[in-house]
Amino acid sequence: MAKKKSAIDFEQSLQTLEQLVESMEGGDLTLEKSLEAFEQGIKLTKECQQALREAEQKVEILLNQNGEEQLAPFAEEQPGDDAE
Repeated sequence: MAKKKSAIDFEQSLQTLEQLVESMEGGDLTLEKSLEAFEQGIKLTKECQQALREAEQKVEILLNQNGEEQLAPFAEEQPGDDAE
């Protein structure tokens, strides 16, 4: 199971991704450094997408609880594993 990212981790990953894009757009990186930045950017993008999917699932669960606002475990969570 992938490690869950907190909102702060998500924001940091997004900021790092933006910095990578700026560096690559600047054109001052060597080919090797550009490829490393691209690889890191792909990894960060996947992590951010996963965090967004998990958040979307939680919202969907809340909306489908007949108007009752209570959290329920979903695919990757185990019952009782709500310590954050």
